Amino acid sequence: MTSSAPPHTPAPPAEPRRRVGLSRTASGRPVPLARVRARGRIRLEDPVVGWAAGIGVTLLALFLRLWHLGTPHDFEFDETYYAKDAWSLLHFGYARDYVTNANDKILNGTTTGVWKSTPEMIVHPEVGKWLIALGEKTFGMDPFGWRVASAVVGSLMVLVMCRLARRLTGSTALGCVAGLLLTFDGLQLVLSRLALLDIFVAFFILCGVACVVNDRDWFRARMARLAPVPITDSGSWGPVRRMLFRPWLLLGGVCWGLAVGSKWEALYPLAAFGVLAWVWSAGARRSFGVRWALLRSVVVDGIPAFVHLVLVALVVYVATWTGWLMHAETYENHLSATQYTHYDGGKDWPTASEPDASGLGGVTQSLRSLWHYQRDVYVFHTHFLNDATHTYASKPSGWLFLNRPVGVEADVDIKPGTQGCEAPAGSDCLRQVLLLGTPVLWWGGVLALVYAAVMWIGARDWRFGLTVIGTATTWLPWLMYDSRPIFSFYAVTTLPFIVLAITMTMGRLIGSSPAPTARRTAGVIASGSFFVLVLVNFAWFWPIWTDALLTHAEWLDRIWFQRWI
Repeated sequence: MTSSAPPHTPAPPAEPRRRVGLSRTASGRPVPLARVRARGRIRLEDPVVGWAAGIGVTLLALFLRLWHLGTPHDFEFDETYYAKDAWSLLHFGYARDYVTNANDKILNGTTTGVWKSTPEMIVHPEVGKWLIALGEKTFGMDPFGWRVASAVVGSLMVLVMCRLARRLTGSTALGCVAGLLLTFDGLQLVLSRLALLDIFVAFFILCGVACVVNDRDWFRARMARLAPVPITDSGSWGPVRRMLFRPWLLLGGVCWGLAVGSKWEALYPLAAFGVLAWVWSAGARRSFGVRWALLRSVVVDGIPAFVHLVLVALVVYVATWTGWLMHAETYENHLSATQYTHYDGGKDWPTASEPDASGLGGVTQSLRSLWHYQRDVYVFHTHFLNDATHTYASKPSGWLFLNRPVGVEADVDIKPGTQGCEAPAGSDCLRQVLLLGTPVLWWGGVLALVYAAVMWIGARDWRFGLTVIGTATTWLPWLMYDSRPIFSFYAVTTLPFIVLAITMTMGRLIGSSPAPTARRTAGVIASGSFFVLVLVNFAWFWPIWTDALLTHAEWLDRIWFQRWI
């Protein structure tokens, strides 16, 4: 007998559970798991458009930084050290001491009879000074010549920012916004127009971070090709041998080496982003099904990351001292018995009294001398400056709030009728170059960093974590050294992470869905208004960043706080 019961209908598949707290896609849906995304990374907008837009923003930045770059015709702030050191490196291979009236001779066009035969005790590595030397070789030993390298590097920093922000947000428009925000910051502008070292270390740190972020994408894409299905074997480590060489980390090691070779402060973010490279690799393995991924990744990813980043950076750093090493005997003869060497029971360099070696022994001897020299430099920074004072020194706890800018140049008391001064009777005019960030940008950035911390912890969005960690490692270490004179413009290394926090906050406010909604409209208005305020603020402060002529009243309109004087 045939049954009249209806045939069995299989139950519909259960819908996947939504993972609360994860990042969301452009349409508002939860972001797929990492291994799913890695199989086919969402292609960004047309790469030609992306590069063209980024280069366009960079050219604007370059124009602003080259504008009247040779004025004032003077050594501004620490240019008096770095410009002369650069010329000395270029012509003698090492930094030589100079005569008392060296500045006057150089500004008058004379470069002969300026340098002595004895080496100078330089207290910062040489990468930035070699780059300054390239400008001097190309354009001559004058203010434009020793500043042009900073202008070029500061502009290239804008390009790297455009590309990094584009990768993090998936939006060419937001990438350009990030580049423009960096372009319109006064601190970055002025440092791009000075022969100081800070713009170089900031640039190479940003390049190093960009390489680590690119490696994150590269690692996941390669994992997806080598392990196309989820790993179910509990004993599997996932792909290993074909993941050992990581080209982006290798390039990152070069960048970090150049960053530390500009200033030692780059060591802190290098350590942090080296750890992040390992943690991100472990996260990728876990998303592909590897058990105990964090511990296993220490061996298969952590060690290769250490080699690519730290060891390569060390080799690059030592290589940047080649000029010093080639003249190590000169340093041994003249600087092996300084007050820094004898501090805290230190003794003369043992290499100074040893017979000169040759071949590999000579290289080893020079490296030992360099090691002792590095110790002397460390003593100088950590002990001998503790009792020093400076008019423009500031506490790092207030840097993000622009607590104390640095006046690098000032021409005051310009009388009416002279130099184009049109001040009313009884007043005067002045020119100034002030190392001050764009206030709206920095103060808004503090709020964006708070939001970034919330998104990193609450929504587990690694991109916001990048900005928080970058800010912490480029800013907080300075709190350990606030007993000696340090300056607010050191925070230029923190600026890129502030800009990234602002840009990603804008992205969250606007949303990526093109559908017109009240939320999107409000986000566009809020983000656009902030950008316009930054632009207007930049234009208002332009005169005190570029040595423009102002009446005393016009200058006071731009000095908002007593502590800015």
